Amino acid sequence: MKQPLSGWIILDKPLGLGSTQSVSAVKRALRDAGEAKTKVGHGGTLDPLATGVLPIALGEATKLAGRMLDAVKAYDFTIRFGVQTDTLDLEGKEIAVSPHRPTLAEVEAALPAFTGPITQVPPAYSALKVDGQRAYDLARAGEDVELKSRAVTIHSLAIVSGSEGLLEEITLSATVSKGTYIRSLARDLALALGTVGHVTMLRRTKAGPFTLDQAISLDFLGQCAKGGSLDGALLPLQAGLDDIPAFPVTPDEARLLRVGQRLSRVPLASGLHVAVDGLTPVALIEGDRIVRGFNLQE
Repeated sequence: MKQPLSGWIILDKPLGLGSTQSVSAVKRALRDAGEAKTKVGHGGTLDPLATGVLPIALGEATKLAGRMLDAVKAYDFTIRFGVQTDTLDLEGKEIAVSPHRPTLAEVEAALPAFTGPITQVPPAYSALKVDGQRAYDLARAGEDVELKSRAVTIHSLAIVSGSEGLLEEITLSATVSKGTYIRSLARDLALALGTVGHVTMLRRTKAGPFTLDQAISLDFLGQCAKGGSLDGALLPLQAGLDDIPAFPVTPDEARLLRVGQRLSRVPLASGLHVAVDGLTPVALIEGDRIVRGFNLQE
């Protein structure tokens, strides 16, 4: 009998598919491949109109999904100037127009003000909750949604492509902290340039340690499933821990960690470490504290 899989499937999420639908697609692939039933979750929502890196956690990797939500992410996105929509993307209806168009030099000059720690108001059409209800549900019902501004960090913001003269649109790349809304960034940048705008293309290029280089298509996932195994589509659990230093432990110490007992020795350096028995992750530890244990076959 097959053991439940643990690890990551990094989808290159296609246009029009939601994150929940993507999880369902992976569950379907698990069934089609005859894999054992296992927990499945995603590491960071992507809107249906966005594409790119969507980490899907399987089995013990679901214990790291929350950590993935907090990870730094990178995006390429295109802003079309002159029209603002209620959703701040192509899906919404027009709510403001402007005849003004910025130049490439003006956009370049405006970027430093949107780099580093900034505050932004999330879009009304977002999954944030207001009095227990999703903001997008309230907005779709025609209610005025007022969301509080939040502090986020734009680690980098650069021009990918844009033409000379007055710009109808421009493509940028951004590396951002958790909680950042690219649609809000596009709205605020357009306003700072004396116009309005909305996002017409959004592609996530990185989520935590995962990039497009590791991402697979749903078609490839389906081919693996038809072949009776998802091994070719699966990255190991430790692929989500590449940015955490390893702390080698003995088999006896691994057994202690697996039953929740603290070790008598701790890493010399402070901060989070992953205790490993050979190549097998055993637990996330911080000092002598067990942050998260993993139940993986050796």
